[in-house]
Amino acid sequence: MLRIVLFLVLIALAGAGAAWVADQPGNVVLTWGGWRASPSIPVFVLCLGIFAVLVVLLWSILTVIWRMPGRVRRRRREKRHARGRHAITHGLLAIGHGDTALARRHADAARRHTPDDPLALLLHAQSAQLDGNRDEAQHAFRAMAEREDTRLLGLRGLFIEAQRADDAVGAVMIAEEALKLSPSSTWASHAVLGFRCARGDWGGALAILDSNLSAGLIDKQAYRRQRGVLLTARALELETMDRDVARESVMEAVKLAPTLVPAAVLAAKFESEAHQVRRAMKLVEAAWLANPHPDLADAYAHVKLGDSARQRLQRVETLAAKTPADKPGHVEGQLAIARAAIDASEFARAREVLSPYVNNPTQRVALLMAELERAEHGDSGRARVWTLRAVRARHDPAWTADGYVSDRWRPVSPVTGRLDAFQWQTPVASLPSDKGTTIESSAFEEAMLAAPPPKRVTMANEAPTEPVVIASASAAAPEPAAQDNAPPVAKETAKEEPAEVPPEPVKPAPEAAESSPVAETPVFRTRADLGKPAQTPIQTVIPIVRAPDDPGIDDDGPSDEFTEQIGTPRDHAKAQAGGWRGFWSRWGA
Repeated sequence: MLRIVLFLVLIALAGAGAAWVADQPGNVVLTWGGWRASPSIPVFVLCLGIFAVLVVLLWSILTVIWRMPGRVRRRRREKRHARGRHAITHGLLAIGHGDTALARRHADAARRHTPDDPLALLLHAQSAQLDGNRDEAQHAFRAMAEREDTRLLGLRGLFIEAQRADDAVGAVMIAEEALKLSPSSTWASHAVLGFRCARGDWGGALAILDSNLSAGLIDKQAYRRQRGVLLTARALELETMDRDVARESVMEAVKLAPTLVPAAVLAAKFESEAHQVRRAMKLVEAAWLANPHPDLADAYAHVKLGDSARQRLQRVETLAAKTPADKPGHVEGQLAIARAAIDASEFARAREVLSPYVNNPTQRVALLMAELERAEHGDSGRARVWTLRAVRARHDPAWTADGYVSDRWRPVSPVTGRLDAFQWQTPVASLPSDKGTTIESSAFEEAMLAAPPPKRVTMANEAPTEPVVIASASAAAPEPAAQDNAPPVAKETAKEEPAEVPPEPVKPAPEAAESSPVAETPVFRTRADLGKPAQTPIQTVIPIVRAPDDPGIDDDGPSDEFTEQIGTPRDHAKAQAGGWRGFWSRWGA
């Protein structure tokens, strides 16, 4: 509406001006050489307006002619840019759905039409990666790293390619350069932090962690936890070399992360050595309430130096009572009580706390029962049966990170390099499944455990003899080979009861022979088809039986956690592992 009013006002002014000019009397005299003209004022104004319009028109024509080449060049450039953008868009879409040939074709078109476009360089690099041409991908990322606007993107691509090529030194240098350019770069800070942790450079890792907090990459709670983990790792490393620095580090760590098990254990050890028993007990109790762990129970039992085994048992019972029976960690307290009871020769107490778990035992329960049988009754047969059960039993909780099971806590995952990755939990291989148990208990084990423990007797003037298997009453049946785990019987007949003779004081007492209880039928069935196997010593460390679907850890690989060929068969050692797994498994080599 305002424009209409303004337009009408201008028309009115123009009409008023024209009327005013038309009302003016007089003529205008123009003389040019011998030519003379004297038009009236209205005619002169009209001619002047026509002349001005002609001049403007002529100037416009000359300007268009002058600027025509530039406009043609700009139009061609815009067409090329539009074609390049079209090729980039469709090339990225082709990469998204994995069409290598189409992505390569669009990448070539983008390079031809828009060679300086950053997206064209990115499309070229990603199409080369998709095609498996790493040399060309590195060339494209290197060109991007030389530009100011795409430097970080190029460094990120070179970092990924260095990881795939297992070039640890090159990857570290690239990540540190990117971190200097952009301290808020998440991938660079995490990579440098992981590298320094893998190298054991805890001071440098703490500096990177402080930088991450300043840049806002992590929150305050995560910062406190990760700093506590790094300080604990440094304290564990310096425990035997620089105890003052180790003590200072672990004390700060336990303040930042009071529920961290290794920090609480080491801090309690230092406090116990300084005769600060009450303070050490409080540290262990705080961590125990959050995460019951056997290391905490052991530290709590030995918090006061010089205590007897019975005093340690009482202290462990006090700690275990702090965990409710409905909490998952209640079993750790019961196992700790059983361990302390065996050390204190309180065998009845040990059997009492282990009795709820013997029907479906874990490996630790079975090994405790084997030790209990050997310590209480000296029954090596029952101990061997429980040891065999330990091989088949369910796994106990262990330090696990990214599928890797470790015998001790570690600050960094050897698979992905993730900080604070290890958790005390049951390994995946021992989780229950719908297939049922893989290995059933044998009739031999069931019969051996069902029999009561043997009594210790000593035969007068007679050395221990090899155990004899009770033969069948039939005379035609051949005598079976004696088995090394058969219970000993008297030499006369199977029907006569062995007489118990009191021991006589003789020379150094030989080992007592174990007599089997009186039974109408033998405990063991004869096996005529099997000969006596060669006796083999029981292994000190019981091997872990993995589930069929558990890939496990390469047992033939090197012992260093950061140089293991994790996930890569040794027969294909030259093959490219790729990704974080292949890179981190070779770090530190």
